[in-house]
Amino acid sequence: MSSKVEKRIVVDVPVGTAYNQWTQFEDFPRFMGGVESVTQLSDNRLKWVAHIAGVRRHWEATIVEQIPDRRIEWASTEGARNSGAVEFSDAGGNKTQLSLTLDYQPEGMVEKVGDLLHVVARQAEHDLKQFKEFIEHEGHATGAWRESAPTSEPSASNRYAHLFDQTGGLVDLEGESDGTADGEIHSAAERKGHKPDDGGAIPPLSGNLGDR
Repeated sequence: MSSKVEKRIVVDVPVGTAYNQWTQFEDFPRFMGGVESVTQLSDNRLKWVAHIAGVRRHWEATIVEQIPDRRIEWASTEGARNSGAVEFSDAGGNKTQLSLTLDYQPEGMVEKVGDLLHVVARQAEHDLKQFKEFIEHEGHATGAWRESAPTSEPSASNRYAHLFDQTGGLVDLEGESDGTADGEIHSAAERKGHKPDDGGAIPPLSGNLGDR
């Protein structure tokens, strides 16, 4: 069972300004209470250290989707299991509505979902208010990242799915599959005599997206 929180706020800056500031992940401790540090490991990987419900947590997260001026979505890959997304929409008059969704999974029997939901919801509301005060006081973003990051990882709602799963969760993870796209549609015996069609080959994952 997971703890899902949804919060919204309107900030008195244009969409581009609000979005640009949110891409500066290492600045999060300046307005997010409980966040000790966020370290940019690569273009789409982040290392977090934060205090949640009085307990120091750490995790690594991947940005699974990033669309300029519209949406940023991330999901943990190691450590505390959580995911989130923030969406930006024009509220008129050079104002922006931020819609924040957080999903944090309790660890074991120590954390109760109800108690954790209350803590995360209260913290999310506080952080959005702090973000509003920060960006409206600054009047401009401290930096910007304007590149799109297409989804190269499973979505946050199914982030533990198999990379090549095209079967709605019925992929064979324990049987003959070798973990490749070809392996999901052909048995081991069939693959020995099967010559892949170059025209349908899966292109390699993209490289460096650039500097933030």
